[in-house]
Amino acid sequence: MSRLKVEDYLEQGIHGPKEIKAGERREYLGTLRERVVIVLKRSQVFETNVYPEIEQMMKQYPRSNLFLNGQMDYQYLGKYIKLAMSHDIPYKIVLNKDHNSDLGLVLAESIAINKEEIYIEKQIHAQQVFKKKSFTAFFKRCVKKLLKKR
Repeated sequence: MSRLKVEDYLEQGIHGPKEIKAGERREYLGTLRERVVIVLKRSQVFETNVYPEIEQMMKQYPRSNLFLNGQMDYQYLGKYIKLAMSHDIPYKIVLNKDHNSDLGLVLAESIAINKEEIYIEKQIHAQQVFKKKSFTAFFKRCVKKLLKKR
């Protein structure tokens, strides 16, 4: 063996095999950016509802893989695991103790697709907010009505 091959062999034994774009792989939960179909941030995965865009992309890309951030509780990941299982999409829970990614979910293909828009905007729930009227506000309105009658 030549000296270079021996050094490479020792280096791989000490530090593990060399990875291409290791930082990018840490950020996108083990996959490359060019393969990503759609992404959810951790805060979006914490929401109670499942994003319909995820299910739509699972239907559109049936050979994709789902990567979930292993530093999140299973109670938040479970709904997406069930969704992946219903569409026969394999999933992995990725745990990297050295790097905490801001992403909670990555849906990716096994080949490069170079999709430009991969982030989903937060869901805006159309909920009406009812203001609780305090007793003092009610009392002031009654007083004004009484004063107007005089």
